[in-house]
Amino acid sequence: MSGQRYSEEFKIEAVKQVTERGHKVSDVCRRLGVTSGSLYKWIKHYGDSDHQHQQINDQQDELRRMRAELRRVTEERDILKKGRSVLCQGVRVKYRFIRAHQKQFPVRAMCRVLNVHFSGFYAWLHNPESPRAQANQRLLGLIKQSWLESGCVYGYRNITLDLKDLGEHCSQNRVYRLMRYEGIRAQRGYKRHRGYYGGQPAHVAPNHLNRDFQAANPNERWVSDITYVRTHEGFLYLAAVVDLFSRQVVGWSMKQRMSTDLIMDALLMASWRRRPKQKVLIHSDQGAQYTSREWQGFLEEHNLMPSMSRRGNCHDNAVAESFFSLLKSERIKRRIYKDRETARRDIFDYIEMFYNPIRRHGTNGGLSPMEFEKQYFEQLSGV
Repeated sequence: MSGQRYSEEFKIEAVKQVTERGHKVSDVCRRLGVTSGSLYKWIKHYGDSDHQHQQINDQQDELRRMRAELRRVTEERDILKKGRSVLCQGVRVKYRFIRAHQKQFPVRAMCRVLNVHFSGFYAWLHNPESPRAQANQRLLGLIKQSWLESGCVYGYRNITLDLKDLGEHCSQNRVYRLMRYEGIRAQRGYKRHRGYYGGQPAHVAPNHLNRDFQAANPNERWVSDITYVRTHEGFLYLAAVVDLFSRQVVGWSMKQRMSTDLIMDALLMASWRRRPKQKVLIHSDQGAQYTSREWQGFLEEHNLMPSMSRRGNCHDNAVAESFFSLLKSERIKRRIYKDRETARRDIFDYIEMFYNPIRRHGTNGGLSPMEFEKQYFEQLSGV
């Protein structure tokens, strides 16, 4: 197919088939359906030493960033272990905690974790508490004692009566304000939680496909879905777009987060590779990525009509689920990859080097998706 455009992710993985996996250029071109000139140009661009050097520098920068992030997260974790008892306390209680641990942790880190401003801490540190604040602190101790002795069921009214029995002269408003400031409240029974019935997504399209998984011509009906692959680095998420005519995977993308960009890149690859001239029906589930404004706007700009499965009904998108089932049973086979890069290479190899050009499909009369489409276009042209 002339005039195709390929994403950078596709080009890099194609180059790796030659530079890292040792496949012949002619074999890779035949299986991917690209010209040798294009593949050599990609190898020159993505496989040269400058590009590799840049990749190494980028990886080193990312490693330094991750180490700094790890130090920050570890430091915040240690602060939370020490200060979890003051997280819901007042500002002055947090200030006292920071003063007690300022030799162990950085002040700004503790202020960030405890959600107070460091300038307020230094202002409090250089200005002693007023007599009123000291009186409130003493009164707060009596309030906590009365509250605990009641089994945590007393509110500000009963606690005010207890304080007056102790000879304290304070109003209900003052007791209420101190209790609210410290997060102390009467606990009576269990909180009644409202049931969750599930809200409706923002943009839901009708189920135009209606389980009719047959297409008379290419680029009439596409289906899309997301799955995950386990690695020792964490999940790798895969989004795929399948043409119902030949069951060919016409677009895919892999990322470490299940974001809207994941499905947008997969659909963009499908649009570049197929370049449909008529409106295409694109079917998906009602996931948050497929109901986002970015997804809906992309469909409108590229002459694509959305269709969505019914909520909680995976059979409405059975073809996409079937492809993921084949991928996991034939290639992944319940294993856990060493890292995301290893998983990415193996999945690329399955889709572009085996499934699309080689794997026989029962719906296609025993032909691979690419061979089925090739015969279709030959018959159409009368060859």
